[in-house]
Amino acid sequence: MAKTLKITLRRSLIGERPKARATIESLGLRKINSSVERPDTDSVRGMVHSVKHLLEVEEI
Repeated sequence: MAKTLKITLRRSLIGERPKARATIESLGLRKINSSVERPDTDSVRGMVHSVKHLLEVEEI
């Protein structure tokens, strides 16, 4: 696996369930097209998987 993941929010949170909004916030994403780099761990992968329809993920 890669050392870090670049995670970008690509879709709006309007109409999303509160759990999905909380997951996006815990990843550190705020606005559409905002990006963060997070370590490639199982917990981060799990969060990304639960909201994968809203994100774009790159391995760095």
